[in-house]
Amino acid sequence: MAKRETAYLFYSGRRSKLPAFSQEFLETVFESSYDGIYITDGNALTIMVNRSYESISGLRRADMLGQNMHDLVKKRVISQSGTLAALEKREPVTLEQVFKTGKHAIITSTPIFNESNQIVMVVTNVRDVTELYSLQEELEKSKERNLQYHSELENLRRQVGGSAKVIAQDPAMQEVLRVANKVAGLDAPILLEGETGSGKRDLARYIVTKSRRKKEKFIEVNCSCYSAEMLERELFGCAPGKLSAEGTPGLLELADGGTVFLDEVSELPLEVQSRLIQLMQTHLMERIGAMSPIRVDVRILASTSRDLKELVQARLFREDLYYRLNVLPIQMLPLRQRREDILPLVDEMCGTLNKKYHQKKRFTHAALLALKSYSWPGNLRELRNVVERAMILCNDDVIDLGDLPIQEGVQLSEQEVEEFAGPLDLRRLVAEMELRYIHSAYQKYGNVRDAARSLGLDPSTYVRKRSKLEQLQTDE
Repeated sequence: MAKRETAYLFYSGRRSKLPAFSQEFLETVFESSYDGIYITDGNALTIMVNRSYESISGLRRADMLGQNMHDLVKKRVISQSGTLAALEKREPVTLEQVFKTGKHAIITSTPIFNESNQIVMVVTNVRDVTELYSLQEELEKSKERNLQYHSELENLRRQVGGSAKVIAQDPAMQEVLRVANKVAGLDAPILLEGETGSGKRDLARYIVTKSRRKKEKFIEVNCSCYSAEMLERELFGCAPGKLSAEGTPGLLELADGGTVFLDEVSELPLEVQSRLIQLMQTHLMERIGAMSPIRVDVRILASTSRDLKELVQARLFREDLYYRLNVLPIQMLPLRQRREDILPLVDEMCGTLNKKYHQKKRFTHAALLALKSYSWPGNLRELRNVVERAMILCNDDVIDLGDLPIQEGVQLSEQEVEEFAGPLDLRRLVAEMELRYIHSAYQKYGNVRDAARSLGLDPSTYVRKRSKLEQLQTDE
């Protein structure tokens, strides 16, 4: 057994004596390391190389020992040297390296100093990360495939989803539709402006049905739903490369010959705006990473709920793109400015939802009057929400004013009653409101006596009136 010597181990600033292992034992540890280990002296002369380094690099130990790192780099045996960088910087250096075996490695070269602050050795640790690189590449390919599948599914959904019907019984809305019909047959861009939820998407679909491209593809893209990078890929696609061997077409390319509707175009990132300008000016576009352009024939419809002029002044929207899109502007009216359309809209929604939920519900005159008089800050989107919510939550087939979640915003005036579309039985309307207050009082107090007192009635009158009004509603 080899003679054991004494060595010193420095740990946390304290020096403790440990038994020194034999050279044979240390060499066994050196050779059994999973990571490659490459050691030079202070002049970059190779003095030790383990088996793992040979396996990772594909280089033979016999060809490396005694060789100077400067010469190995000069002869291109090694592409770059962490040892030389550590000697130059006099500090640990970490690099990425690809060997002729095709393996990727992370190398860390650490200089060892003596008591005179001279570098006497450089120890380089070489870790094989090829598998991690493969997993990362596979992950990127998977992301690209998911993006492609997402684009294809969105493309199908956009083509089959939504209605092209626009209700326009209000004179103001009829004028908007007249303008839309006039410009639909032209092939110029159209910019639809208006408040959120006012129906710009429905109008865009209507315009397409009146255009010469009505039989071609129609693709909708909500620009506010994507990150800048994702939106650029979604619109312009990717060239064949590291992320996709075949490449992926963008929605603009898929819509060739048809129409693309850019909803909330104000959210387009500036770099995407530049690409869109090129397409609108030249009918040419390039996939991301491509060197050659593709000719694409698409008509651009766009919508915005923001003031594009203000965004141009704030340098958040390109002025040249604004003027390209604003060739044929159409201002979509908020619901409060087209009140004659409210009841026809409710009627259509009610019919659709009755069919969807297999029911036969309808709104009372009081409920319809309230729907018409409400200001609708959320426009069509809020109207759809209120109507569907009332039809789902109301237990009866008749939906009354009390079943609507907008009562605080409803103010009924005599003028609004006179403007009510269609015949209105005011006696029945008053009776419905009386019955609603009678029921509300009973729900609040839980007994006839207190409920009658709260309404200024005696109990017998309260009971008689309630019975009469309920019978009137039943006979309706």
